Amino acid sequence: MRPIRIGRIAFTNILPIYHFFDPSGLNVEMIHQVPSQLNRGMAAGEIDMGPISSFAYGENHTRYTLVPHLSVSSRGPVRSIYLFTRQAELSDLRSARIAVTNTSATSVALLKILLQYFEGGDPEYLTMPPSLEEMMKEADAALLIGDDAVRGAWENPGYRALDLGEEWYKRTGLDMTFAVWAVRDEVAERLRDEVAVIASRLIGSKEKGLKDLFPVVEEARRRLGGSPEFWFRYYTGLCYDLGERQLEGLRAYYRYAGELGLLPGEVKIRVMDLPAGTPC
Repeated sequence: MRPIRIGRIAFTNILPIYHFFDPSGLNVEMIHQVPSQLNRGMAAGEIDMGPISSFAYGENHTRYTLVPHLSVSSRGPVRSIYLFTRQAELSDLRSARIAVTNTSATSVALLKILLQYFEGGDPEYLTMPPSLEEMMKEADAALLIGDDAVRGAWENPGYRALDLGEEWYKRTGLDMTFAVWAVRDEVAERLRDEVAVIASRLIGSKEKGLKDLFPVVEEARRRLGGSPEFWFRYYTGLCYDLGERQLEGLRAYYRYAGELGLLPGEVKIRVMDLPAGTPC
């Protein structure tokens, strides 16, 4: 039997969930990709479960079920999703030319919600590879996510970095859920027990990672550099749960995206039940 193919976001923001994940005894294959690639892989049936953009779940909610207790969310600043500008406020960009990264779906739609729904703007969007220097040659502002955004904030102090998690919270007072863990329904039904064990191990790995952040921080520094203080602040500022607060923000996000025509129809959020006593 072929292995269950598990996605893993190729950014440091995911380290607390995966650093202690132990696949021993499981018939799994890990696939490391940026969010937009994971979204496409899940939709094409090339990945069976793992993190995808919240927007991608909205597009495929009739085909996917969410894994409980796992997300990448924030209540205010997320510190790795930035709109870089030449000192402009978000409200100054209603008619701007904006370059958006080709590695994201959730954040691009979030930017459109903020600018078009809340600010009444109608900017022009250009999709480009995530190079801040090249993007700012073509546009008035540039959207980067993940490690690209972190590097951009470190290496380009001349730009102002608007944190989209903070901009969302200012306007809604809600959490923003950027990524969720999903399982294709066909896999969840056919391999229910195996999926439950994988989900349980991921949840256990997250709990261990958040309790013991030091090795997670060291791995992030090995990959990107930065101070321990930055990474501890970064990880403790994120939320990796999927509780009612995160679901409330997610419902609002889907509602606004639907009103702008970014998503078709109402998104129904379905979360799988883990059997009691599922072994790790």
